[in-house]
Amino acid sequence: MDARADGGYRATVPWERPYTRLLIVTDALACVVAVGVAYLVRFGGLVEFDLKPVSARPYILMSVLLPLAWVLSMFFGRAYESRFLGGGSEEFRRVLNAAAQLTAVVAVLSYATKAELARAYVLIAFPAALVLTVALRVGARAGLHRLRRAGRCLHRVLVVGAGESAASMIRIAQREPTAGWSVVGVVLDRSPGRHSHDSPERVGFDLLGVPIVGTSESLHTAIAQTAATTVAISPQMDGERLRRLLWMLEGSEVDVLVSSALTDVTGPRISIRPVAGLPLLHVEEPELSGTRRAMKGLFDRSVAAGILLLCLPLLAALALAVRLTSRGPAIFRQVRVGRGGEHFTMYKFRSMYVDAEQRKAALESRNERAEGLLFKMREDPRITRVGKFLRKWSLDELPQLFNVVGGSMSLVGPRPPLPAEVARYEDDVHRRLMVKPGLTGLWQISGRSDLEWDESVRLDLRYVQNWSLAMDFYILWRTMFAVLRREGAY
Repeated sequence: MDARADGGYRATVPWERPYTRLLIVTDALACVVAVGVAYLVRFGGLVEFDLKPVSARPYILMSVLLPLAWVLSMFFGRAYESRFLGGGSEEFRRVLNAAAQLTAVVAVLSYATKAELARAYVLIAFPAALVLTVALRVGARAGLHRLRRAGRCLHRVLVVGAGESAASMIRIAQREPTAGWSVVGVVLDRSPGRHSHDSPERVGFDLLGVPIVGTSESLHTAIAQTAATTVAISPQMDGERLRRLLWMLEGSEVDVLVSSALTDVTGPRISIRPVAGLPLLHVEEPELSGTRRAMKGLFDRSVAAGILLLCLPLLAALALAVRLTSRGPAIFRQVRVGRGGEHFTMYKFRSMYVDAEQRKAALESRNERAEGLLFKMREDPRITRVGKFLRKWSLDELPQLFNVVGGSMSLVGPRPPLPAEVARYEDDVHRRLMVKPGLTGLWQISGRSDLEWDESVRLDLRYVQNWSLAMDFYILWRTMFAVLRREGAY
């Protein structure tokens, strides 16, 4: 932390500037490579073009100036703002918008100045620069996440709240280390009553292992004491108290985040609607039908069919391995519950011995899932030797692509439940059945079998509430890395 001239506290985040400079360098490098490739293709004789430009000088000038313009467009498009870096899709959306705006500016300027730019050069340079920029930023984010898992490059967060609202924010920070939150203290959002469990004597105690360091009246002291760089405020705080806190933090460069009471509702469903000077959250209904849903179905079936065609030799080899190493069919069929509660037959490669169901009763006492709705064992004796390999690399789930082609499943969605599980669902959990179950989903990229039942349900409900094609692409991308890391695969 730094001291201001008036003796006040000023938050500093040492890792942000080096990380931002790294992104500036990688963005410029991406554009340099892109224009180099475009120039080489257009003028290097790699491809024969019917029309030859009069001079290569404008293209040389463009190749020199474009990387600078590219970085400036990212800067003015706010793609380097710290709040967008390290998590979420907003960073990449801003990169895309900045690239589109620069392309439009170049097109208008070339038309206004009558500059003759070969379309091949432009069609290669700009898309290549965008793809390389995104790829390098993904790599930089992956490196940042590794550092955060090691306890580095974190935001020091002071949670303002009490009870379950504060505990919920702490759990999220502890569960998602890649979010970059290190909760360094809890400040009670009210002056505690004499007989309250949040009494002044609790200062010095902790909440989920995080120390309670004071009340909102002493927030500025608590921030300086913990060297916090971010203050996260629970939704229970009234407007007058929140306004005073914001005034108190002016000039400290401490980021202020206010939690919404609407948990797990994100993205385009939420917007700010001012009414009589009061900013209100407008929440759209989840889109469970219509054009986007039809596009999802078309995408799912076409991609699944393409993967099946490419993987036919692999599928045949795996089926043969299952058949030759244990008695029974290669394909395991099981009734699952799909959209609207309809039953369907789900296909998987058989990874257990044929008498697995009969042996399950004898193993119930060794169930590692305390809630009992699911049966999971890390060292399940019913799994065959080949089955362990299939589960390790999630290859046992490949036949579910036939379910996707047939329309009973999606590539991305909630986990397909058993009828016995659905029979024990509470009312809210039935919302999982509002969409088709998926071959992968938020549960797949968040730990799979390592997840508790409540957490698995929460992730499935979040997907149902916030579904979008962009989210599907993100989950499919993350699934590849989850499979390679073999997280929760047993």
